[in-house]
Amino acid sequence: MDSPASGSGETATRVVTRGSVIDSIRGCGLSGMRIDKEELRRRLVMPQYLRFAMRDAIRLQDPTAGEARFHERTDLNVGPPEAPMVVFINARSGGRHGPELKERLLQLIAEEQVFDLKDVKPHEFVQYGLKCLEMLAGIGDSCAKDTRERLRVMVAGGDGTVGWVLGSLGELKKENREPFPPVGIIPLGTGNDLSRSFGWGGSFPFAWKSAVKRSLHRASTGDICRLDSWHILLSMPNGEVVDPPYSLKHTEECSLDEGLEVEGALPEKVTSYEGVFYNYFSIGMDAQVAYGFHHLRNEKPYLAQGPITNKLIYSGYSCAQGWFITPCSSDPSLRGLKNILRLHVKKVNCSEWEQIPVPASVRAIVALNLHSYGSGRNPWGNLKPNYLEKRGFVEAHADDGLLEIFGLKQGWHASFVMVELISAKHIAQAAAIRLEIRGGEWKDAYMQMDGEPWKQPLSKDYSTFVEIKRVPFQSAMISGE
Repeated sequence: MDSPASGSGETATRVVTRGSVIDSIRGCGLSGMRIDKEELRRRLVMPQYLRFAMRDAIRLQDPTAGEARFHERTDLNVGPPEAPMVVFINARSGGRHGPELKERLLQLIAEEQVFDLKDVKPHEFVQYGLKCLEMLAGIGDSCAKDTRERLRVMVAGGDGTVGWVLGSLGELKKENREPFPPVGIIPLGTGNDLSRSFGWGGSFPFAWKSAVKRSLHRASTGDICRLDSWHILLSMPNGEVVDPPYSLKHTEECSLDEGLEVEGALPEKVTSYEGVFYNYFSIGMDAQVAYGFHHLRNEKPYLAQGPITNKLIYSGYSCAQGWFITPCSSDPSLRGLKNILRLHVKKVNCSEWEQIPVPASVRAIVALNLHSYGSGRNPWGNLKPNYLEKRGFVEAHADDGLLEIFGLKQGWHASFVMVELISAKHIAQAAAIRLEIRGGEWKDAYMQMDGEPWKQPLSKDYSTFVEIKRVPFQSAMISGE
């Protein structure tokens, strides 16, 4: 019988190992030593009056606060750099390397173009810094106009940080403030799946001083790719207390798709949150493990000294949370999701909702946008054409308008999936997803999006809904290849 994967497990393992080695070699950035520092600065650094204008606008939270710098400039013939760039850095990521990397960036780019996320939030840059450039362009400053149009953004952090910046830049589309600055990545997180997907590597390199210089150079010249983003709406009965991640914001509007009937009665009042993700959303045991790990890291930050340490702790938490215990356990929290979950999807080129049965053995469901999950693994697999045709699937891409939905069973199954000996349990491909969750014996469910987990309280009487639809515009990413 044909395997759905395009190659044997042994071949897949060799590919993963080889890819990791290549990432490490590429990340070392030895060729970065040949990049002249001053030439790089000339390509990236904005004129001083523009840097100071943006700084003033952000500090005073007033886009017009930088106008005085325009009128006070001494060099009236100054031009824009070839590839103006700003860098956001999450200095708390990357273990001990975060502060050192920030110092290195300050040597390579002007101080006003490096934003530590503990001091300047991405939405503040969009609302005040970029708005300042647009304001100056509007009063006839051609240098500001060209700088705004050529601007590129680099993010030094993990997947959550990258998603945060992309979400803030997405506001430009809603406000018709074109163009959308493309984004590159310096990987500082644990999984770094967004970074891997666009050729920026999977880990912070050993020869990091030269690698940073090379990364900035690549970001100034790299091709532009497209990335789908997905809007998530979470609706629950009013009165349930939830502590969502920062990527989910409270909303008064609850516009669930009315084309799908709801099982049972609806509460009189609901509490709703919305947000955007770029890589994955999941519910079940994998999110429960992530939730426990994040809380442990927050309570004992001295344990989080880098990606390797984080992965060891994460593996230990997988065992401690019971993923490797047999599913016949009497504890309801260790049983399959079928007991609490109804899944509906809209398939490719289809406007009607279709209910998809949830396999009884599945204890985690993941909706994946990229080929990379869990530190570079591809659980969906590289599927053969005849299997794709048989299942009604299409080849997966990051900009195809579809999410790949798969299930993970016990910890042993997940382990074999993560080393790519087998593929995950294929459930569906979808252009939209509706999850209806009813508590029963379950008091809580665990969810996560792009590595940010939370505990979701459940009601016995009313359903909680998660609805996922594609955002009508795509994000621009810089290829690191």
